[in-house]
Amino acid sequence: MDRNISLILIFSVCILGPCAVFAAGCFASIGALGRNPSAAPKIFTALVIALVFAQALAIIAILVVFQLFAR
Repeated sequence: MDRNISLILIFSVCILGPCAVFAAGCFASIGALGRNPSAAPKIFTALVIALVFAQALAIIAILVVFQLFAR
């Protein structure tokens, strides 16, 4: 039972971590666009790359948790 609770806590951190990155990245990019709208293509490109990396790390972490659940 303790193993399941610890894995569920790890799984929740795997979900909440990328959500925090998404929120912080979007907040920062909207603030940057408000200050300098002409830099929109550069800001958008950097934001998309950061979000893709965060999502990839989340998927990898979820797969690791699923492998731990399988044992």
